[in-house]
Amino acid sequence: MPDDADKVPTVNRDADKIRRDVDKAGGPGSGGGGTVFTEPVLVVSQKAKIIEINNEYAIFDQSGKQIGAVRQVGQSKARKVLRVLTSVDQFLTTKLEVVDIQGKVLLALTRPAKIMKSKVVVSDGAGKEIGVITQRNMIGKIRFSLDVGGQSLGSINAENWRAWNFNIQDANGTEIARIKKTFEGLAKTMFTTADNYVVSIPGQIHDPLRSLVVAAALSVDTALKQDSRGLS
Repeated sequence: MPDDADKVPTVNRDADKIRRDVDKAGGPGSGGGGTVFTEPVLVVSQKAKIIEINNEYAIFDQSGKQIGAVRQVGQSKARKVLRVLTSVDQFLTTKLEVVDIQGKVLLALTRPAKIMKSKVVVSDGAGKEIGVITQRNMIGKIRFSLDVGGQSLGSINAENWRAWNFNIQDANGTEIARIKKTFEGLAKTMFTTADNYVVSIPGQIHDPLRSLVVAAALSVDTALKQDSRGLS
């Protein structure tokens, strides 16, 4: 039997609802090769839980087919207890894996322990570092840079202080992707932790920027999003 850390998280979401979310976020894109690196639109859905012990997300294409997932790894039992009882967990090291539907690791994301500003180290499936997503400010609309070898290739920019919607720009300030939060019904959001995002990447972006954009989009709720006090 596979270890829990090796399982591919799934979320039971109606395909019609996913397509409606895509329409609300700007409509479907063209093309796409069926992977998280090639689809022009990704829908990221958190697994609904009354008590969240670890972070799990399903990744759908614009038609509602699941093509991958994000899973949290490396949590001890003590860490899980700490997470349930306190808010200290948000300051500790967080490790995520982006996997395809077969469970193959595509990206590994590590947010080191932090006090104030966050950063996320992005590696490929073999563990080789691709780049770093680095928080640049703490007050107002949060902004992150996408850095490779000490050089900024782009930025992630929150469009409101609650960090629900983001635009992603290249080094020239041209928007290359957009992240938009969608909302479930009130009854569901009142009693569970279940966030959903639509990620639009309309044009061709080449690596390493493409991997950083995908990593940022898929980790925004766990590794980058502000907490309820407005801090990342």
